[in-house]
Amino acid sequence: MAEMVKEKSMEVKVTAAVRVKEPGKHFAMLVCWLLGNGSLIAWNSMLTIEDYYVALFPKFHPTRVLTLVYQPCALITISILTYREAKGNTRMRNLVGFALFFLSSLGLIILDVATGGKGGIGIFIGVCMSSAIFGVADGFVEGGMVGDLSLMCPEFIQSFMAGLAASGVLTSALRCMTKAAFEDSNDGLRKGALLFFAITCFFELLCFLLYAYVFPRIPIVKNYRMKAASEGSLTVAADLAAGGIKHRSQIADEEGLGPPGRLSTKDLLLQNIDHAISLYLIYVLTLSIFPGFLSEDTGSHGLGSWYAIVLIAMYNVLDLIGRYLPIIIKLTSRKGIMAATLSRFLLIPAFYFTAKYGSQGWMIFLTSFLGLTNGYLTVCIFTEAPKGYKAPEQNALGNILALCLLAGISSGVVLDWLWLIGKGW
Repeated sequence: MAEMVKEKSMEVKVTAAVRVKEPGKHFAMLVCWLLGNGSLIAWNSMLTIEDYYVALFPKFHPTRVLTLVYQPCALITISILTYREAKGNTRMRNLVGFALFFLSSLGLIILDVATGGKGGIGIFIGVCMSSAIFGVADGFVEGGMVGDLSLMCPEFIQSFMAGLAASGVLTSALRCMTKAAFEDSNDGLRKGALLFFAITCFFELLCFLLYAYVFPRIPIVKNYRMKAASEGSLTVAADLAAGGIKHRSQIADEEGLGPPGRLSTKDLLLQNIDHAISLYLIYVLTLSIFPGFLSEDTGSHGLGSWYAIVLIAMYNVLDLIGRYLPIIIKLTSRKGIMAATLSRFLLIPAFYFTAKYGSQGWMIFLTSFLGLTNGYLTVCIFTEAPKGYKAPEQNALGNILALCLLAGISSGVVLDWLWLIGKGW
């Protein structure tokens, strides 16, 4: 009995220490930002060079087909991993995801070089296979990272989410530069595409090394993971071991003991059903418009071939800005978040009539507003939802919310396809 009391008092001291000591916090935020960037840069690169794939595979609607291949793979993967998250190895999950991103990006370069940049159904199937691997990798990384960071401080999850958006800004900026640099070249689109995936390979390898060797050794990260372990989390054991710590939760994992007294996944979902629905609806709307509608359904304008690139770039920039706005002013009311989410559906008729009757200036404005609200509401939900729960519950909730996000994206892609079919494709 005395030993149990002593053990509990030590756990309380660990928890208190985590609340006070924050050594390495800003460096950890930088690493989270880089990891967020690496979690989406491969897919954003594939989207951003869509004009290359449209030129290479003009009959196959690559912008929409690649998205349709990517999303089910991501959704199925994250659904399985969310169901099994309580006893999952978060460290291995994230490392596998970054490794898949790297290998698939490298595979796209090898495929293009080996075929001399030629089109054809066989090459397109190879590109689709890489898109599917990107989807599986996203299912591994996004839920794993969001769950892992949800049991730490809100600044980490905000930095990770900002990194996701920053990958879009980076790829858009690179696309503008490569288009300007190679526009007069015979194979300028191909050179730009190869450069994109070379940069992607570098980022994915960097993220793999950061998560494997740097992030687990940051003092504040070790403190949060020790706190999580003291609350019964089994998912942090491998990360603690990588940081040179063997905590009693790791011993419990080795003995096959489950996490004590945490809410079930179903209970967590029911308690946060409004946040789950909001995230789902945010991304249903966004992906029903971006990038397919913006890439193919905006008509002819003065910007010519630059028009779709400018629209996608403006969305990405404002999405990034929106993810930093909660630092200044954050919407914390659940009813307020739901109201803001539902009001975004007014953008559907706005985009339709602007594409049909409006000028390119209005379309750029609407696209910017779409990105701003998407980023802002996403961060508000992911930083507010985990508050008040124990670490194992925060990890589970982070996985649930990431699953809802990807479910919304997948539904938005389906709606985009229905729009295409309705036009008589």
